[in-house]
Amino acid sequence: MQTIAFTVNGRQVSGACTDRTHLGDFLRDTHRLTGTHLGCEHGVCGACTVLVDDKPVRSCITFAAGCAGADIVTVEGYEDDAVMADLRAAFNRHHALQCGFCTPGMLATARDIVLRLPDADEATIRHELSGNLCRCTGYMGIVAAIRSVLDARRAASGATVPGAPLAAATKKFTGFTVSDEALGAAPVQAATAANEAGRAADRKGWSRIEGSFAVPYPVDAVWAFMADLPAVAGCLPGAVLTEIEGEKVKGHIAIKFGPMSARFEGAARLQRDDSRMRGVLKGAGQDSLSNSKAAGDIAYQLTARSASETEVEVDLQYSLQGPLAQFSRSGLVRDFVRRMIADFGKSVARRMDPTLSEAERMKTAQLNPVALFFGVLWERVKRVFGAGGR
Repeated sequence: MQTIAFTVNGRQVSGACTDRTHLGDFLRDTHRLTGTHLGCEHGVCGACTVLVDDKPVRSCITFAAGCAGADIVTVEGYEDDAVMADLRAAFNRHHALQCGFCTPGMLATARDIVLRLPDADEATIRHELSGNLCRCTGYMGIVAAIRSVLDARRAASGATVPGAPLAAATKKFTGFTVSDEALGAAPVQAATAANEAGRAADRKGWSRIEGSFAVPYPVDAVWAFMADLPAVAGCLPGAVLTEIEGEKVKGHIAIKFGPMSARFEGAARLQRDDSRMRGVLKGAGQDSLSNSKAAGDIAYQLTARSASETEVEVDLQYSLQGPLAQFSRSGLVRDFVRRMIADFGKSVARRMDPTLSEAERMKTAQLNPVALFFGVLWERVKRVFGAGGR
């Protein structure tokens, strides 16, 4: 045993420890600074990162005795740190934390990035964060938070960095008040990814789901129907429009998928190319239950199969931040959305059917999400076991 002394969070401390006692254990067990989290205890996950003489170190593999006389800062000691104040606000704003276990180490590394690499771009930030593992967020919020602090500091100093400014990337996640930039103020033409390289799916972290459905009506009639936003919203269960102003709409959509429930509120803008019968609905919103934020494009292309039948190809591309982001890349969710696209097509066909009464056409908005959920599960079971049983 030996007695060591150093400064922790601006306070002189001392204590007895063995030569092999690690700094993380010493801070937690001797000084009850439990904000330093021990994860892998092999120096891999980065959850235990603290500042030693203003540099991030892995406290789980750093010997406490080797830090004698050092100035150590843990997550509890950032109250007077201006950079950390900005990072904490940005982490909250961009939902860069979920369970919070990795957050103390993430903040220490993020602070080092901001101070050491003021010109860092997204690729550099991701490279620097490679030693800090997170099993919840998908990293998008963390990267966006760090970029926002870097961008604000550059703006305050008048410095510029080559490349697109952060504002253009982050205004999509504005929650209940959605800017024109998020909805695409300038007219654009919806198209397939093959001839539109600038689509959202080309961005890192965005997800993409494609599908199609057929409607037994002429293409001109279907195109006219797709311009009627209230009618289209009526074909989607859980969708409610609260305000319509030209090509812009506001409203909310409620989603339930197994244990997941969400109610996104936001706004969208419809852009159409009449000559090619292509459209895209660009939207952004926020879930009032989990504070998850989303932005996305729903592009559609109409093609005449015959004089009395139309095929509608749908290209859904989106980005999701917050607690619900963990569902966005699930194969089950992708199947669920494809099934919803197919059922949406059936609803469109019923809404356009002139032989049905208004009450019968409106029934299409009452799809059963439970039945839909178990229908998707059954389809996946059949794919796994059906072929082998033949």
